[in-house]
Amino acid sequence: MKKIAVAGTGYVGLVAGVTFAEKGHSVTCVDIDENKVEIMKSGISPIYEEGLEELMRKNYKVGRIDYTTDYQTAYREADAIFIGVGTPEQPDGSANLSYIATVARQIAESIEKDCLVVVKSTVPVGTNDKVEQFIQDFLINDVRVEVASNPEFLAQGSAVHDTLEAKRFIIGTESEWAEKILTEIYKPFDIPIVSVNRRTAEMIKYASNDFLALKISYMNDIANLCELVGADIQDVAKGMSYDERIGSKFLSAGIGFGGSCFPKDTQALNHLAKHNGYELKTIQSAIEVNDKQKTLLYRKANDRLITFNGLKVAVLGLTFKPGTDDLREAPSLENIPLLLEQGADVIAYDPVGADNFSKHYPEGRNSNGSIQYVSSVEETLEEANVCFIFTEWPEVKEISPELYKGLMRTPLVFDGRNIYDIESMETAGVEYHSVGRRVTNQVAKKKVMSNG
Repeated sequence: MKKIAVAGTGYVGLVAGVTFAEKGHSVTCVDIDENKVEIMKSGISPIYEEGLEELMRKNYKVGRIDYTTDYQTAYREADAIFIGVGTPEQPDGSANLSYIATVARQIAESIEKDCLVVVKSTVPVGTNDKVEQFIQDFLINDVRVEVASNPEFLAQGSAVHDTLEAKRFIIGTESEWAEKILTEIYKPFDIPIVSVNRRTAEMIKYASNDFLALKISYMNDIANLCELVGADIQDVAKGMSYDERIGSKFLSAGIGFGGSCFPKDTQALNHLAKHNGYELKTIQSAIEVNDKQKTLLYRKANDRLITFNGLKVAVLGLTFKPGTDDLREAPSLENIPLLLEQGADVIAYDPVGADNFSKHYPEGRNSNGSIQYVSSVEETLEEANVCFIFTEWPEVKEISPELYKGLMRTPLVFDGRNIYDIESMETAGVEYHSVGRRVTNQVAKKKVMSNG
Protein backbone atom coordinates (compact mmCIF):
# COMPACT_ATOMS: atom_id res chain seq x y z
CA MET A 1 0.00 0.00 0.00
CA LYS A 2 1.13 3.54 -0.76
CA LYS A 3 1.45 6.73 1.23
CA ILE A 4 -0.70 9.22 -0.65
CA ALA A 5 -1.27 12.95 -0.29
CA VAL A 6 -4.23 14.66 -1.97
CA ALA A 7 -4.21 18.39 -2.69
CA GLY A 8 -7.73 19.84 -2.59
CA THR A 9 -10.84 18.58 -0.83
CA GLY A 10 -13.60 19.36 -3.29
CA TYR A 11 -15.58 16.78 -5.24
CA VAL A 12 -12.50 15.43 -7.00
CA GLY A 13 -9.91 15.52 -4.22
CA LEU A 14 -12.00 14.47 -1.24
CA VAL A 15 -13.71 11.59 -3.02
CA ALA A 16 -10.34 10.38 -4.35
CA GLY A 17 -8.73 10.57 -0.92
CA VAL A 18 -11.55 8.77 0.88
CA THR A 19 -11.79 5.99 -1.69
CA PHE A 20 -8.01 5.48 -1.66
CA ALA A 21 -8.22 5.10 2.11
CA GLU A 22 -11.14 2.71 1.76
CA LYS A 23 -8.91 0.50 -0.39
CA GLY A 24 -6.17 0.43 2.25
CA HIS A 25 -3.79 3.26 1.35
CA SER A 26 -2.55 5.79 3.91
CA VAL A 27 -3.98 9.15 2.85
CA THR A 28 -3.51 12.77 3.90
CA CYS A 29 -5.89 15.32 2.40
CA VAL A 30 -4.54 18.87 2.20
CA ASP A 31 -6.61 22.06 2.25
CA ILE A 32 -5.77 25.69 2.99
CA ASP A 33 -8.90 26.25 5.12
CA GLU A 34 -8.29 25.35 8.78
CA ASN A 35 -12.00 25.41 9.66
CA LYS A 36 -12.76 23.05 6.79
CA VAL A 37 -10.00 20.70 7.97
CA GLU A 38 -11.43 20.58 11.50
CA ILE A 39 -14.91 19.92 10.14
CA MET A 40 -13.63 17.01 8.04
CA LYS A 41 -11.77 15.55 11.03
CA SER A 42 -15.08 15.47 12.88
CA GLY A 43 -16.54 13.34 10.09
CA ILE A 44 -18.56 16.04 8.38
CA SER A 45 -18.21 16.45 4.63
CA PRO A 46 -17.98 19.99 3.20
CA ILE A 47 -19.91 18.77 0.15
CA TYR A 48 -23.19 16.91 -0.12
CA GLU A 49 -22.40 13.49 -1.54
CA GLU A 50 -24.18 10.23 -0.75
CA GLY A 51 -22.10 7.76 1.26
CA LEU A 52 -19.12 10.07 1.66
CA GLU A 53 -19.41 10.93 5.35
CA GLU A 54 -19.75 7.29 6.36
CA LEU A 55 -16.47 6.44 4.64
CA MET A 56 -14.80 9.56 6.04
CA ARG A 57 -15.66 8.57 9.61
CA LYS A 58 -14.81 4.92 9.10
CA ASN A 59 -11.35 5.51 7.64
CA TYR A 60 -10.45 8.39 9.97
CA LYS A 61 -11.27 6.19 12.96
CA VAL A 62 -8.85 3.46 11.85
CA GLY A 63 -6.16 5.98 10.91
CA ARG A 64 -6.13 5.49 7.14
CA ILE A 65 -7.05 9.10 6.37
CA ASP A 66 -6.22 12.47 7.90
CA TYR A 67 -6.77 16.11 7.00
CA THR A 68 -4.31 18.97 7.34
CA THR A 69 -3.25 22.43 6.22
CA ASP A 70 0.42 21.46 6.65
CA TYR A 71 1.23 20.65 3.03
CA GLN A 72 4.98 20.44 3.64
CA THR A 73 4.65 17.50 6.02
CA ALA A 74 1.99 15.85 3.87
CA TYR A 75 4.08 16.06 0.68
CA ARG A 76 7.51 15.40 2.19
CA GLU A 77 7.29 11.61 2.47
CA ALA A 78 4.45 10.83 0.03
CA ASP A 79 4.89 8.10 -2.59
CA ALA A 80 2.29 9.85 -4.74
CA ILE A 81 0.61 13.25 -4.60
CA PHE A 82 -2.74 13.66 -6.32
CA ILE A 83 -3.80 17.16 -7.39
CA GLY A 84 -7.56 17.67 -7.25
CA VAL A 85 -7.91 21.45 -7.08
CA GLY A 86 -10.29 23.47 -9.20
CA THR A 87 -9.65 24.68 -12.74
CA PRO A 88 -12.47 27.24 -13.11
CA GLU A 89 -13.47 28.70 -16.42
CA GLN A 90 -12.01 32.09 -17.33
CA PRO A 91 -13.93 34.75 -19.29
CA ASP A 92 -12.43 33.57 -22.60
CA GLY A 93 -13.45 29.94 -21.93
CA SER A 94 -9.96 28.73 -21.05
CA ALA A 95 -9.16 26.89 -17.81
CA ASN A 96 -7.66 28.80 -14.89
CA LEU A 97 -4.57 26.79 -13.90
CA SER A 98 -3.35 29.06 -11.10
CA TYR A 99 -4.42 26.68 -8.33
CA ILE A 100 -2.56 23.82 -9.96
CA ALA A 101 0.53 26.01 -10.34
CA THR A 102 0.42 26.91 -6.65
CA VAL A 103 0.24 23.27 -5.58
CA ALA A 104 2.98 22.28 -8.06
CA ARG A 105 5.37 24.80 -6.56
CA GLN A 106 4.53 23.68 -3.02
CA ILE A 107 5.25 20.11 -4.04
CA ALA A 108 8.58 21.04 -5.64
CA GLU A 109 9.70 22.84 -2.51
CA SER A 110 8.55 20.10 -0.10
CA ILE A 111 9.27 16.59 -1.42
CA GLU A 112 12.32 14.78 -0.06
CA LYS A 113 11.99 11.40 -1.82
CA ASP A 114 11.14 10.07 -5.26
CA CYS A 115 7.52 10.96 -5.91
CA LEU A 116 4.84 10.65 -8.57
CA VAL A 117 2.61 13.70 -8.97
CA VAL A 118 -0.80 12.82 -10.40
CA VAL A 119 -3.13 15.44 -11.85
CA LYS A 120 -6.79 14.45 -11.41
CA SER A 121 -8.11 17.93 -12.16
CA THR A 122 -9.53 18.47 -15.63
CA VAL A 123 -6.86 20.35 -17.58
CA PRO A 124 -6.25 21.28 -21.25
CA VAL A 125 -4.20 18.89 -23.34
CA GLY A 126 -0.50 19.49 -22.71
CA THR A 127 -0.93 20.87 -19.18
CA ASN A 128 0.75 17.91 -17.49
CA ASP A 129 3.87 18.50 -19.54
CA LYS A 130 3.95 22.06 -18.25
CA VAL A 131 3.29 20.98 -14.66
CA GLU A 132 6.22 18.56 -14.78
CA GLN A 133 8.54 21.27 -16.10
CA PHE A 134 7.23 23.74 -13.53
CA ILE A 135 8.01 21.32 -10.70
CA GLN A 136 11.49 20.69 -12.10
CA ASP A 137 12.10 24.45 -12.22
CA PHE A 138 11.41 24.84 -8.50
CA LEU A 139 12.66 21.47 -7.24
CA ILE A 140 14.90 21.85 -4.18
CA ASN A 141 16.05 18.29 -3.41
CA ASP A 142 17.74 15.80 -5.74
CA VAL A 143 14.82 13.40 -6.13
CA ARG A 144 12.99 11.79 -9.02
CA VAL A 145 9.63 13.34 -9.76
CA GLU A 146 7.29 12.74 -12.69
CA VAL A 147 3.80 13.88 -13.49
CA ALA A 148 0.97 11.58 -14.58
CA SER A 149 -2.56 12.29 -15.78
CA ASN A 150 -5.43 10.48 -14.08
CA PRO A 151 -8.72 12.21 -14.99
CA GLU A 152 -11.84 11.46 -12.98
CA PHE A 153 -15.18 10.39 -14.45
CA LEU A 154 -17.46 10.74 -11.44
CA ALA A 155 -20.91 12.28 -11.45
CA GLN A 156 -21.96 14.55 -8.62
CA GLY A 157 -24.53 12.82 -6.48
CA SER A 158 -23.00 9.39 -7.14
CA ALA A 159 -19.29 10.23 -6.92
CA VAL A 160 -18.36 7.61 -4.33
CA HIS A 161 -20.11 4.83 -6.23
CA ASP A 162 -18.68 6.05 -9.53
CA THR A 163 -15.17 5.74 -8.10
CA LEU A 164 -15.47 2.45 -6.22
CA GLU A 165 -17.45 0.87 -9.08
CA ALA A 166 -15.82 2.67 -12.01
CA LYS A 167 -15.98 1.18 -15.51
CA ARG A 168 -12.29 1.94 -16.02
CA PHE A 169 -9.44 4.08 -14.76
CA ILE A 170 -7.53 6.18 -17.27
CA ILE A 171 -3.84 6.69 -16.49
CA GLY A 172 -1.54 8.78 -18.65
CA THR A 173 2.18 8.33 -18.05
CA GLU A 174 5.49 8.82 -19.83
CA SER A 175 7.54 6.07 -18.14
CA GLU A 176 7.23 2.50 -16.90
CA TRP A 177 8.12 3.76 -13.41
CA ALA A 178 5.13 6.11 -13.29
CA GLU A 179 2.80 3.55 -14.86
CA LYS A 180 3.82 0.93 -12.28
CA ILE A 181 3.12 3.23 -9.32
CA LEU A 182 -0.33 4.23 -10.57
CA THR A 183 -1.18 0.63 -11.43
CA GLU A 184 -0.23 -0.46 -7.89
CA ILE A 185 -2.37 2.29 -6.38
CA TYR A 186 -5.44 1.20 -8.34
CA LYS A 187 -4.87 -2.56 -8.09
CA PRO A 188 -7.04 -2.95 -4.93
CA PHE A 189 -10.02 -1.50 -6.81
CA ASP A 190 -9.97 -4.50 -9.19
CA ILE A 191 -11.18 -2.34 -12.09
CA PRO A 192 -9.79 -2.26 -15.68
CA ILE A 193 -6.99 0.24 -16.26
CA VAL A 194 -6.50 1.97 -19.61
CA SER A 195 -2.88 3.07 -19.83
CA VAL A 196 -2.01 5.75 -22.40
CA ASN A 197 0.34 8.72 -22.69
CA ARG A 198 -0.38 11.93 -20.79
CA ARG A 199 -1.84 13.98 -23.63
CA THR A 200 -4.15 11.16 -24.68
CA ALA A 201 -5.42 10.83 -21.11
CA GLU A 202 -6.14 14.55 -21.00
CA MET A 203 -8.03 14.36 -24.30
CA ILE A 204 -10.04 11.29 -23.20
CA LYS A 205 -11.48 13.33 -20.35
CA TYR A 206 -12.62 16.20 -22.57
CA ALA A 207 -13.79 13.93 -25.38
CA SER A 208 -15.91 11.86 -22.98
CA ASN A 209 -17.58 14.76 -21.17
CA ASP A 210 -18.19 16.75 -24.33
CA PHE A 211 -19.71 13.76 -26.12
CA LEU A 212 -22.28 13.45 -23.32
CA ALA A 213 -22.92 17.19 -23.50
CA LEU A 214 -23.48 16.79 -27.24
CA LYS A 215 -26.08 14.06 -26.64
CA ILE A 216 -27.98 16.24 -24.20
CA SER A 217 -27.95 19.29 -26.48
CA TYR A 218 -28.94 17.21 -29.48
CA MET A 219 -31.97 15.82 -27.66
CA ASN A 220 -32.95 19.29 -26.46
CA ASP A 221 -32.70 20.59 -30.02
CA ILE A 222 -34.88 17.72 -31.25
CA ALA A 223 -37.32 18.35 -28.38
CA ASN A 224 -37.77 21.95 -29.47
CA LEU A 225 -38.52 20.78 -32.99
CA CYS A 226 -40.93 18.14 -31.66
CA GLU A 227 -43.05 20.89 -30.12
CA LEU A 228 -43.32 22.63 -33.48
CA VAL A 229 -44.22 19.55 -35.53
CA GLY A 230 -46.40 17.72 -33.00
CA ALA A 231 -44.06 14.86 -32.08
CA ASP A 232 -43.32 13.65 -28.52
CA ILE A 233 -39.68 13.72 -27.43
CA GLN A 234 -40.07 11.01 -24.81
CA ASP A 235 -41.45 8.60 -27.39
CA VAL A 236 -38.69 9.65 -29.77
CA ALA A 237 -36.06 8.93 -27.10
CA LYS A 238 -37.61 5.56 -26.32
CA GLY A 239 -37.53 4.58 -29.96
CA MET A 240 -33.91 5.68 -30.27
CA SER A 241 -32.80 3.87 -27.11
CA TYR A 242 -33.31 0.40 -28.59
CA ASP A 243 -30.49 1.06 -31.04
CA GLU A 244 -27.39 -0.19 -29.23
CA ARG A 245 -25.26 2.23 -31.25
CA ILE A 246 -27.10 5.08 -29.50
CA GLY A 247 -27.94 3.61 -26.08
CA SER A 248 -30.46 4.85 -23.54
CA LYS A 249 -28.33 7.20 -21.43
CA PHE A 250 -28.41 11.02 -21.74
CA LEU A 251 -31.47 11.03 -24.00
CA SER A 252 -33.75 12.96 -21.62
CA ALA A 253 -34.75 16.36 -22.90
CA GLY A 254 -35.10 19.30 -20.55
CA ILE A 255 -33.68 22.72 -19.76
CA GLY A 256 -30.02 22.00 -20.40
CA PHE A 257 -26.97 20.71 -18.58
CA GLY A 258 -25.22 22.39 -15.68
CA GLY A 259 -22.75 21.49 -12.96
CA SER A 260 -19.01 21.72 -12.64
CA CYS A 261 -18.04 19.66 -15.68
CA PHE A 262 -20.06 19.88 -18.90
CA PRO A 263 -20.34 23.68 -19.24
CA LYS A 264 -16.71 24.26 -18.30
CA ASP A 265 -15.34 21.38 -20.36
CA THR A 266 -17.21 22.29 -23.54
CA GLN A 267 -15.91 25.85 -23.27
CA ALA A 268 -12.37 24.65 -22.54
CA LEU A 269 -12.24 22.24 -25.49
CA ASN A 270 -13.70 24.89 -27.77
CA HIS A 271 -11.04 27.35 -26.60
CA LEU A 272 -8.30 24.73 -27.10
CA ALA A 273 -9.46 24.11 -30.67
CA LYS A 274 -9.50 27.83 -31.49
CA HIS A 275 -6.05 28.25 -29.94
CA ASN A 276 -4.80 25.58 -32.34
CA GLY A 277 -6.51 27.09 -35.36
CA TYR A 278 -9.36 24.58 -35.51
CA GLU A 279 -13.12 25.10 -35.33
CA LEU A 280 -15.09 22.50 -33.35
CA LYS A 281 -18.50 23.23 -34.84
CA THR A 282 -20.25 20.43 -32.96
CA ILE A 283 -19.07 21.71 -29.58
CA GLN A 284 -19.92 25.31 -30.47
CA SER A 285 -23.46 24.21 -31.34
CA ALA A 286 -23.81 22.29 -28.07
CA ILE A 287 -22.79 25.40 -26.12
CA GLU A 288 -25.25 27.59 -28.04
CA VAL A 289 -28.17 25.17 -27.65
CA ASN A 290 -27.52 24.74 -23.93
CA ASP A 291 -27.26 28.46 -23.25
CA LYS A 292 -30.62 29.11 -24.87
CA GLN A 293 -32.30 26.03 -23.38
CA LYS A 294 -31.77 27.16 -19.80
CA THR A 295 -34.32 29.96 -20.08
CA LEU A 296 -36.83 28.02 -22.20
CA LEU A 297 -39.35 27.75 -19.35
CA TYR A 298 -39.13 31.45 -18.55
CA ARG A 299 -39.78 32.36 -22.18
CA LYS A 300 -42.74 29.97 -22.34
CA ALA A 301 -44.24 31.39 -19.16
CA ASN A 302 -43.58 34.94 -20.29
CA ASP A 303 -45.55 34.25 -23.47
CA ARG A 304 -48.40 32.77 -21.43
CA LEU A 305 -48.62 35.51 -18.78
CA ILE A 306 -48.95 39.29 -19.10
CA THR A 307 -46.46 39.91 -16.31
CA PHE A 308 -44.79 38.28 -13.31
CA ASN A 309 -45.11 41.47 -11.28
CA GLY A 310 -46.87 40.76 -7.98
CA LEU A 311 -47.32 37.06 -8.77
CA LYS A 312 -46.41 34.34 -6.31
CA VAL A 313 -44.01 32.09 -8.23
CA ALA A 314 -43.25 28.63 -6.83
CA VAL A 315 -39.84 27.18 -7.67
CA LEU A 316 -39.19 23.48 -7.11
CA GLY A 317 -35.48 22.62 -7.23
CA LEU A 318 -32.47 24.93 -7.24
CA THR A 319 -29.46 22.64 -7.80
CA PHE A 320 -28.34 21.64 -11.28
CA LYS A 321 -29.33 18.01 -10.62
CA PRO A 322 -30.71 15.92 -7.74
CA GLY A 323 -28.35 14.33 -5.23
CA THR A 324 -26.05 17.34 -4.85
CA ASP A 325 -26.04 20.82 -3.34
CA ASP A 326 -24.00 22.17 -6.26
CA LEU A 327 -25.46 25.20 -8.04
CA ARG A 328 -22.79 25.69 -10.68
CA GLU A 329 -24.45 26.50 -14.02
CA ALA A 330 -27.86 25.54 -12.59
CA PRO A 331 -30.88 26.77 -14.60
CA SER A 332 -32.27 28.31 -11.42
CA LEU A 333 -29.43 30.84 -11.46
CA GLU A 334 -30.51 31.94 -14.94
CA ASN A 335 -34.27 32.03 -14.38
CA ILE A 336 -34.81 33.35 -10.86
CA PRO A 337 -32.99 36.67 -11.52
CA LEU A 338 -35.28 37.21 -14.53
CA LEU A 339 -38.33 36.55 -12.36
CA LEU A 340 -37.09 38.89 -9.63
CA GLU A 341 -36.38 41.65 -12.13
CA GLN A 342 -40.00 41.44 -13.27
CA GLY A 343 -41.25 41.82 -9.70
CA ALA A 344 -42.14 38.20 -8.89
CA ASP A 345 -42.45 36.99 -5.31
CA VAL A 346 -40.49 33.75 -5.50
CA ILE A 347 -41.07 30.91 -3.03
CA ALA A 348 -38.29 28.36 -3.46
CA TYR A 349 -37.84 24.79 -2.25
CA ASP A 350 -34.83 22.52 -2.53
CA PRO A 351 -34.04 19.72 -0.03
CA VAL A 352 -30.30 20.57 0.15
CA GLY A 353 -29.53 23.54 -2.10
CA ALA A 354 -31.40 26.44 -0.48
CA ASP A 355 -28.55 27.51 1.82
CA ASN A 356 -26.13 27.75 -1.09
CA PHE A 357 -28.65 29.61 -3.24
CA SER A 358 -29.36 32.12 -0.47
CA LYS A 359 -25.72 33.17 -0.64
CA HIS A 360 -26.45 34.47 -4.14
CA TYR A 361 -29.94 35.77 -3.38
CA PRO A 362 -30.57 36.38 0.33
CA GLU A 363 -34.11 35.96 1.60
CA GLY A 364 -36.21 39.11 1.32
CA ARG A 365 -36.36 41.83 -1.31
CA ASN A 366 -34.18 41.26 -4.36
CA SER A 367 -34.26 43.57 -7.37
CA ASN A 368 -37.94 44.37 -8.00
CA GLY A 369 -39.26 41.20 -6.41
CA SER A 370 -38.65 39.04 -3.36
CA ILE A 371 -37.50 35.52 -2.55
CA GLN A 372 -38.34 33.21 0.34
CA TYR A 373 -36.97 29.73 1.06
CA VAL A 374 -39.32 27.14 2.54
CA SER A 375 -38.86 23.60 3.83
CA SER A 376 -41.72 21.76 2.17
CA VAL A 377 -43.39 21.29 -1.18
CA GLU A 378 -46.73 22.28 0.30
CA GLU A 379 -45.45 25.67 1.53
CA THR A 380 -44.01 26.31 -1.91
CA LEU A 381 -47.22 25.63 -3.80
CA GLU A 382 -49.67 27.28 -1.38
CA GLU A 383 -51.62 29.98 -3.28
CA ALA A 384 -48.97 30.12 -6.05
CA ASN A 385 -49.93 31.65 -9.40
CA VAL A 386 -47.37 29.67 -11.37
CA CYS A 387 -44.83 26.91 -10.65
CA PHE A 388 -41.44 26.21 -12.23
CA ILE A 389 -39.68 22.85 -11.88
CA PHE A 390 -35.92 23.11 -12.33
CA THR A 391 -34.65 19.96 -10.55
CA GLU A 392 -36.18 16.47 -10.57
CA TRP A 393 -35.72 15.70 -6.86
CA PRO A 394 -37.62 12.58 -5.64
CA GLU A 395 -39.68 14.87 -3.41
CA VAL A 396 -40.81 16.74 -6.51
CA LYS A 397 -41.51 13.61 -8.54
CA GLU A 398 -43.81 12.36 -5.77
CA ILE A 399 -46.13 15.39 -5.99
CA SER A 400 -49.53 14.32 -7.27
CA PRO A 401 -51.34 16.35 -9.94
CA GLU A 402 -54.16 16.80 -7.44
CA LEU A 403 -51.80 18.57 -5.01
CA TYR A 404 -50.96 21.18 -7.62
CA LYS A 405 -54.66 21.65 -8.31
CA GLY A 406 -55.60 21.82 -4.64
CA LEU A 407 -52.86 24.14 -3.35
CA MET A 408 -52.15 26.57 -6.18
CA ARG A 409 -54.30 29.62 -6.79
CA THR A 410 -53.74 29.04 -10.51
CA PRO A 411 -52.57 25.48 -11.30
CA LEU A 412 -50.10 26.53 -14.00
CA VAL A 413 -46.96 24.36 -14.08
CA PHE A 414 -43.85 24.70 -16.24
CA ASP A 415 -41.81 21.51 -15.93
CA GLY A 416 -38.21 21.63 -17.16
CA ARG A 417 -37.57 17.94 -16.44
CA ASN A 418 -40.63 16.25 -18.02
CA ILE A 419 -41.55 14.56 -14.74
CA TYR A 420 -45.29 14.05 -15.05
CA ASP A 421 -47.74 12.28 -17.31
CA ILE A 422 -49.45 14.86 -19.49
CA GLU A 423 -52.92 13.30 -19.41
CA SER A 424 -52.84 12.89 -15.61
CA MET A 425 -52.05 16.57 -15.17
CA GLU A 426 -54.78 17.57 -17.62
CA THR A 427 -57.32 15.29 -15.97
CA ALA A 428 -56.54 16.87 -12.58
CA GLY A 429 -57.20 20.32 -14.03
CA VAL A 430 -53.58 21.46 -14.19
CA GLU A 431 -52.33 23.54 -17.11
CA TYR A 432 -49.06 21.74 -17.75
CA HIS A 433 -46.18 22.80 -19.98
CA SER A 434 -43.11 20.59 -20.44
CA VAL A 435 -40.28 20.24 -22.96
CA GLY A 436 -40.78 18.63 -26.36
CA ARG A 437 -44.26 17.28 -25.66
CA ARG A 438 -47.56 18.53 -27.06
CA VAL A 439 -50.58 18.18 -24.78
CA THR A 440 -53.22 18.20 -27.49
CA ASN A 441 -51.28 15.78 -29.68
CA GLN A 442 -50.67 13.30 -26.86
CA VAL A 443 -54.22 13.30 -25.56
CA ALA A 444 -55.69 13.13 -29.06
CA LYS A 445 -53.52 10.14 -29.87
CA LYS A 446 -54.73 8.25 -26.82
CA LYS A 447 -58.36 9.08 -27.59
CA VAL A 448 -58.01 7.79 -31.14
CA MET A 449 -56.42 4.59 -29.89
CA SER A 450 -59.15 4.04 -27.29
CA ASN A 451 -61.93 4.69 -29.83
CA GLY A 452 -60.29 2.36 -32.31
